[in-house]
Amino acid sequence: MTLAIRPQGVAPAALASRTAPSSILPRGKSSCDMTRSLHNSVPTPCTSAIPHVPCRRTFNALDCRSCRPLICRATITEAAPGKTVLGFVGIGIMGLAMTRNLLKAGFEVVVWNRNSEKCKPLEQEGARVAASPREVAAAATYTFAMLSDPEAALDVALRGDGVVAGLAPGKGYIDVSTVDAETSRNIAAAVRAAGATFLEAPVSGSKGPAEQGKLIFLTAGDQELFTAVAAPLDVMGKAKFYLGTEGAGANMKLVVNMVMGAMMTSFAEGLALADKVGLRQQDVIEVVGLGAIAAPMFALKGPTMAARTYNPAFPLKHQQKDLRLALALGDEVEQPLPMAAAANALYIAARRQGLGDMDFSAVMEAVAVQQQAAVNEKGQQ
Repeated sequence: MTLAIRPQGVAPAALASRTAPSSILPRGKSSCDMTRSLHNSVPTPCTSAIPHVPCRRTFNALDCRSCRPLICRATITEAAPGKTVLGFVGIGIMGLAMTRNLLKAGFEVVVWNRNSEKCKPLEQEGARVAASPREVAAAATYTFAMLSDPEAALDVALRGDGVVAGLAPGKGYIDVSTVDAETSRNIAAAVRAAGATFLEAPVSGSKGPAEQGKLIFLTAGDQELFTAVAAPLDVMGKAKFYLGTEGAGANMKLVVNMVMGAMMTSFAEGLALADKVGLRQQDVIEVVGLGAIAAPMFALKGPTMAARTYNPAFPLKHQQKDLRLALALGDEVEQPLPMAAAANALYIAARRQGLGDMDFSAVMEAVAVQQQAAVNEKGQQ
């Protein structure tokens, strides 16, 4: 596992001057007709006008598909403000903040959203608005996507006018959505079939860190694309991890959000219990903040939970979706997750109360309903 942090005092433009490694090049289709047979190391002459390097993967049994040749792909270049056109699809709470930071850093950005009204603020700030995801990918060198769930991620990538339809050799697709590993692998396969490169890069952080450019990127996939988009990742985040092949980033994000979801339900129950026994919730927040279990999330969310106000930074429906995906992952690998399952039940209850679009800390209201139900049940005995 590698943690890459933006060096102190080094601007994104300076990072963009570094040369991306070309020795780790995934398979994929391109317009280049240079092929190398599994049993013949002599390549045929290349007539492509696209700058490229041949595939340098080591041949082994996993590469062999009935001696199918491997195809070289176009070289990708490092993104730099003022030189590279970026695309961004999915302009919600997170996508809006992330795109604004790219524009402020000097990148030219083309955007798309299902509801085009959400693109208007960015258009006023200098972004170009496209009519479809395909148009975004066709116009941009590297396209980012921040979408709500696996279904949306697959649809935007693979539909007829989706991102993949606009990709070509030399382009890259960076999906920063929180999805399961299977979804990520399916999108990656389609991207590579178009001759492009793929990076999954789900983020740790919500609205505030997105606005401040302090997200944490959990990436996996094509390593040369990770290097190529270092500058825009550094504009949008404070740290980035490269974790290996696609699926690793998706799984890491589910682990992180599973822990976060369970922490929030435990915190909500603690505040409810404190109130029930006559303690001031603000005192609980301060005591917790000074001890070994202090957490930025408790300090940030505690006061609003005590006031029972839940302006959305990370919608509750997305937290519940992430818990659902984490539980499915646990089932897949036969890892029991009883605490996560209990937390998920509370988030489901909160969604049934109509709180899905509120901040995920609104799970506090599900705890309150359970508390009242217990009181009512006791009164009927």
